[in-house]
Amino acid sequence: MGCAAFLAVTWLERVRDNDNTGAHDMQTNPCTKTSEVRMSLTPPARTRKTKGAKMSTPSTINRRWRVKTAGALALATAVLATFAIGQETGTLRKPNILLIYADDLGWGDVGYQSDGRFLTPNIDRLAREGVVFSNSYSCGANCAPSRASILSGGYTARHGLLGNGTDRGPKNHQRLVPIPTKRHLEASFVTMAEALKEAGYATAHFGKWHVASRDPGTHPSGQGFDVAYHAFSDSTGGGALKGEGVAGWESLTDRKGPPNDPSGVYTMTDKAVEFMASNRNRPFFVYLAHYAIHAGARNARPESRQLVAERGKAANISDLYIANTYDFDDSVGKLLGKLRELELEDNTLVVFTSDNGASRDQSLDPVPLSGRKGAFYEGGIRVPLIVRWPGVTQAGATCSTPVSQVDFYPTFLAAAGVPVPTGTQLDGVSLLPALKQPDGGLNRASIFWHFPGYIDNPNRARDPVFGSRPISVIRKGDWKLHLHHEEWALDGGRAALATNNAVELYNLKDDIGEHKNLALENTAKRDELLDDLLKWIADIKAPIPTEKNPAYDPNAKP
Repeated sequence: MGCAAFLAVTWLERVRDNDNTGAHDMQTNPCTKTSEVRMSLTPPARTRKTKGAKMSTPSTINRRWRVKTAGALALATAVLATFAIGQETGTLRKPNILLIYADDLGWGDVGYQSDGRFLTPNIDRLAREGVVFSNSYSCGANCAPSRASILSGGYTARHGLLGNGTDRGPKNHQRLVPIPTKRHLEASFVTMAEALKEAGYATAHFGKWHVASRDPGTHPSGQGFDVAYHAFSDSTGGGALKGEGVAGWESLTDRKGPPNDPSGVYTMTDKAVEFMASNRNRPFFVYLAHYAIHAGARNARPESRQLVAERGKAANISDLYIANTYDFDDSVGKLLGKLRELELEDNTLVVFTSDNGASRDQSLDPVPLSGRKGAFYEGGIRVPLIVRWPGVTQAGATCSTPVSQVDFYPTFLAAAGVPVPTGTQLDGVSLLPALKQPDGGLNRASIFWHFPGYIDNPNRARDPVFGSRPISVIRKGDWKLHLHHEEWALDGGRAALATNNAVELYNLKDDIGEHKNLALENTAKRDELLDDLLKWIADIKAPIPTEKNPAYDPNAKP
């Protein structure tokens, strides 16, 4: 038996022994004051959550899944693969995983991907040292659905958190009755944090959660995180920097933090740094979900604002947005510096991305993309993505294959040598082949989106009333197809495609701004993608709106 195999089997035996030693209850309540949460940043021993069990408090939560003997061979195979990677990188320890998640940061609003308007030297360095995914997508056009998909590994149609509301905007302009959305990620879903925690990872969440109900099982501590510092339900962290506990987090009257950290990026980063230092001798998973650059949390230090002002006014971009992005980048530099100081840099998988495109008030012109947050055109769902794992990723490489944030769950598990939890359906694929071989290493068919409702905040160049109407979308290779359910359901469907405008088709390689609709010119490609999309809708059982809205007024003015 080789060294890697011996170590893998030994590790397997240790996991089995740990399974038999019982569990130590976690004593941290998600609604307790932050000072109490910070008392111990070294997580307690693993607990198990039994699927379907009634939950009373997070301290009694049991694990929902268990690695059975029947899964041992799969686990051993995954572990052997991880140890093989470890031999290449000079370590046999499972990698740490750091996920840095921005809020409302546009695809082109980082230095390495912009025209020089944005100052992000640390993110740019990360891009030079890792792999840049130039065709990376969020799973939703706004906050909550994207976060639920990252945690669960499933598309929005699978977990049911379809949007931050599906009935937003004037009802007299809605031709269909929208499908209601869930407001939280159901506790029954096994999150990536739970899967990693089961494998011995210390897990922590800092920042925006946005997928919880009053059920403790939907809070971070009920979804696999040992340590959590987060807002209970709001999207911009009201009270995040001064209030602690439920009452503090829900105090939305003053969203401004202290002058040295008005948007909260340093507060959340400091807590992540403290956790990493406390757990440097065991593998950890940190989900750092900042409130910045979201409108309600957008602010910047005076010195950052001054720096931006001295560079001159940027066309169509808020100076405050640029300054807040600079502070965000500075906090990323602090994280990277701490990893180096702790000598963890070479064994840490770092992922940087955003939850959706920039909102209308901060990035007025997302050129070369079209659309913004809330829309399913590229400007609403295409996001920056960098992955760095020294010894595995090719420094400075670019992967142009389309990828989705549902890919993170299988990627993290594959990197850690952890099997997919029994009964869990993942919609993504592991990105590890693309990390090793960015050009051609990843084989994936298509990416899908589904939103059966209405979002306000219109993109007036496309729609004078809504940011999005009921829609399903597929990206396959260079091609992207939008299926509009109002026209599909009420204006003749497939038989009337020549006249009803139910479908838009774009070749993104030639037309990244989605300006030239080819649905009537390339009917073969249109029908190919439409067939694939309709099959996916049927397979995943995505809810489709078909009921006419009695409040609709065809003569209503925008």
